[in-house]
Amino acid sequence: MQRAALLKHLKQHFGYDSFRPLQEEIMTDALAGRDVFALLPTGGGKSLCYQLPALMREGLTLVVSPLIALMKDQVDALVANGIAATFLNSTLSEEEARKRWRGLHRGEYRLLYVAPERLMLENFQSKLGDWPVSLVAIDEAHCISEWGHDFRPEYRQLARLRQTLPDAPIMALTATATSRVREDILRQLKLREPQCYVASFNRPNLTYRITPKKEAYEQLRDFIGLRARESGIIYCQSRKSVDSLAEKLTRDGFTARPYHAGLTDEQRPKNQDAFLRDDARIICATIAFGMGINKPNVRYVVHYDLPKNIEGYYQETGRAGRDGLPSDCLLFFTPGDVLKYQRFIDEMSSEQERRIARTQLQNMVHYAECATCRRAELLSYFGETFPESNCGACDNCLAPRESYDGTIPAQKLLSTVLRTKRASRDGEATFGLNHHIDVLHGAESERSTRWNHDQLTTFGIGKDLRRDQWQAIGRELVRLGYLAQSSDKFSTLDITESGMEALRSRTKIMLTRPLPSSGASGGRRRVRGRTSEPSATYSPSAGDSLFEQLRQLRRVFADARNVPAYVIFSDATLRDMASKRPATETEMRRINGVGEKKFADFGQAFLDAIRQHEANN
Repeated sequence: MQRAALLKHLKQHFGYDSFRPLQEEIMTDALAGRDVFALLPTGGGKSLCYQLPALMREGLTLVVSPLIALMKDQVDALVANGIAATFLNSTLSEEEARKRWRGLHRGEYRLLYVAPERLMLENFQSKLGDWPVSLVAIDEAHCISEWGHDFRPEYRQLARLRQTLPDAPIMALTATATSRVREDILRQLKLREPQCYVASFNRPNLTYRITPKKEAYEQLRDFIGLRARESGIIYCQSRKSVDSLAEKLTRDGFTARPYHAGLTDEQRPKNQDAFLRDDARIICATIAFGMGINKPNVRYVVHYDLPKNIEGYYQETGRAGRDGLPSDCLLFFTPGDVLKYQRFIDEMSSEQERRIARTQLQNMVHYAECATCRRAELLSYFGETFPESNCGACDNCLAPRESYDGTIPAQKLLSTVLRTKRASRDGEATFGLNHHIDVLHGAESERSTRWNHDQLTTFGIGKDLRRDQWQAIGRELVRLGYLAQSSDKFSTLDITESGMEALRSRTKIMLTRPLPSSGASGGRRRVRGRTSEPSATYSPSAGDSLFEQLRQLRRVFADARNVPAYVIFSDATLRDMASKRPATETEMRRINGVGEKKFADFGQAFLDAIRQHEANN
């Protein structure tokens, strides 16, 4: 009975006939009044898990969201679907805020979005008791954990909601959390016998690629030149890089806007709106400043600089292809970015923060340099096993890198690590990779002399390889488990039991060639074909005139309502229309994403456009 009601509301309000994995189970537990923890990947339908139950039970669903832009985005989409929702934040005028307060007291809304800072204010807490709150949904719940990639101290206060709203069940939702972070979330929020749901982290429509960062702007320009009519996000390490990149791209004919915390309160939302409305195809943003957007037709995400951790990288790449269509994720990698982050980490005030940050950075570097399937590496980080040997959608699977017998250089480095430790006083001192390379190169440094490392048998036996080659070998031996790298300030190396056994038994050690350099073309560096070709096998914006006509019509409605185009219909819905070409009201209602309210508002106009197109072709 309840399943039938859920499906009825799903079709009526959201235009879909079936649920994504775990959505129905999560909703059923929420409606039964149970606490729930839900980990669904970006694009996996987290929001629906509390939006649909909000329509099926009395009272108000309180949604805690950390980003102001995301609140407006979701509320606009809900209102377009005929659902009474609102938000309270600092962007509202005093008059508008009072109007919404009155509506809340009169019970006019089913959902209220609010930031944690405002929610925990004393005067706001006192108001909560006046409203019949039936569910508390905490989005981006990983923000509560210091082991999460986006820790926010104000999230720690949310545990007080148990005292303020003792009878309201809590739903904690996130797209990125390791097992350690999941446990932290459950503990910090004081969830009561929670039902826990963890979906697959796999995003099969995304292709992951990493390329060496050489003449990066020219590489980027080549990459996005093949996607000039598509939307994309480019993440940079600094505000200065964001501004410079947006300016260069604009000068070269691309519609790009910067987005970071240093912009004025007027300019930042203006730039974001331009991106959401497709007035600007590209947004350049800092990695540190989250973009709370729900734009489903982002076709590519580029990391111009190295992300600080895998959780952030996963979440940021997850902003591509939320509509399920093929999309690309490209990362430019250079060891120089690692050094920049290491210097930044050294300036952190807390040793605990430094330790966490170093561990996260090491994991990110391991991912960037790995030669195995990137999808498998990502899933493994989050505790999931990818069942295939080749995903067919990452650079390492599409064009596997060459491996070689690296036994001799590996033995040289392993022996050096072992001997430097034994030669040091009481064998307790350890040293970083650069020091071991000094020994291999026979560099008579002050440290080598002080510790008598210039007397070791391995001193000077590695002059045949450059420093960068030894560094790559060292990092790979860490990845392979022959060496262990500490997370302290100097990132020291120690040989593991596996490394000792490899030396004792003279195990053959296969290493992988570093990422290939970008080939030159036309006097400038280019991203190789496997990196630059779009993943999408079908590009409706370029090859389907009906899709283009429908997209233009959607733009007219969006501009008239002052909302992003995808609030009217997503690209996936328009693609479904262009493919099935519905001719009647009944056929149009069967299109995914066409609910009752949207059909009433826009259905006939889109039917007329399709009929006109058919008549002319």
